[in-house]
Amino acid sequence: MPPETVTQQQRADVIHNIGYRHYDGPRLGRAYARRSLFSQSLRGAYGLGRSAKSKVAPMLLFAVMCMPAAIIVAVAIAISANKLPVEYTRYAIMLQAVIGLYTASQAPQSVSRDLRFKTVPLYFSRPIETVDYVVAKFAAMASALFILTGAPLLILYVGALLAKLDFADQTKGFAQGLISVALLSLLFAGISLVVAALTPRRGFGVAAVIALLTISYGAVSAVQAIAWNEGDSGPVSWIGLFSPITIIDGVQTAFLGAASSFPGGIGPSTGTGLVYVLVLLGLIAGSYGLLMRRYRKVGL
Repeated sequence: MPPETVTQQQRADVIHNIGYRHYDGPRLGRAYARRSLFSQSLRGAYGLGRSAKSKVAPMLLFAVMCMPAAIIVAVAIAISANKLPVEYTRYAIMLQAVIGLYTASQAPQSVSRDLRFKTVPLYFSRPIETVDYVVAKFAAMASALFILTGAPLLILYVGALLAKLDFADQTKGFAQGLISVALLSLLFAGISLVVAALTPRRGFGVAAVIALLTISYGAVSAVQAIAWNEGDSGPVSWIGLFSPITIIDGVQTAFLGAASSFPGGIGPSTGTGLVYVLVLLGLIAGSYGLLMRRYRKVGL
């Protein structure tokens, strides 16, 4: 073999040291990955860590949600009111349109991009499993909604104390309001994430969530009004089971001492309220189960 050929063969067989070294640091495991995903998703729900454009919608809706509470407090303090004009449990019901817009804008943002760019399998290539991904996303969306709906109640509570209203009554109402918005946050988060996870297109997800929340409430309210006007008040409470916001209304009317927004102000009784609670818990658990089923397939 000519010397030139031997030299070329030896040159081709050289193994170059590119400086690769094994990772010797701490391995933080699934819990750390789950917390990181939760934190990143929660921050993203308010545009934190994203572009300035991404912050506009969530921050604007948050401001719109809190502004009426600030105005109510200012008026109550100025006129030395004996009580707040709006109950804590009624505030979220009154501003349900704002909550619906926020949910529709942020739920698809939380999950649709991962589906569209097929990055979900990359999450599962790390020490994280389907349950970790679903729990982190579900908890982040519910926490974002709880912040959105709980902040105005905190403003009302602080304002009521500054107006020197009865401490016990205000604390009780504030606690009832927090329970109500916590249930609302879990329900809206579960339903919206399930709908958003069905399509990788963010625009389709936004439209689908808005349609589900708006159309269901409009249809239920219309049928309830028709039944009430016909003098048949019996079905009014049962019809409320077919819309997320009226389910929350029924639960808080039956168990949290809230005034009902149903026609005639007649909410469900305690017995019917138990059905509302079961439906509410079933929808939350069902949403979690559907998300688990969806991401077992997507993560393959």
